[in-house]
Amino acid sequence: MEKRIEAILSGSKTVAVVGISDKPDRPSHSVAKYLQERGYRVIPVNPLVTEVLGEKAYKSLSEIPERVDLVDVFRKSADVPPIAEEAVRIGARFFWMQEGVVSDRAREILDAAKIPCVMDRCVMKELEKRGK
Repeated sequence: MEKRIEAILSGSKTVAVVGISDKPDRPSHSVAKYLQERGYRVIPVNPLVTEVLGEKAYKSLSEIPERVDLVDVFRKSADVPPIAEEAVRIGARFFWMQEGVVSDRAREILDAAKIPCVMDRCVMKELEKRGK
């Protein structure tokens, strides 16, 4: 798992944050801000907002007009399989389910598409552990 996490973190430049909030006190917002401050291009994905952290927000992964390296998901576990399917359709390279988000079905979808994924881990904590 540690090698996979390292490959995802070092191999990603553009991160689509699904379920991001525009409220600074929410974990999705603070994690996205942390990523942005470390040089990642953050693309907000939430149909209820138009902009987060100075970036245009998109209603879905399919609307993003550029290549996405990592899909970082802040949604209920039950909501994740369709997001995994959409990540496969857009050609995302990696998929990350934040702490508390676990979906065996999503992992099956991603495994079938050979997209490395991580479940139930915080990307910010993983970067901090590595001094990034």
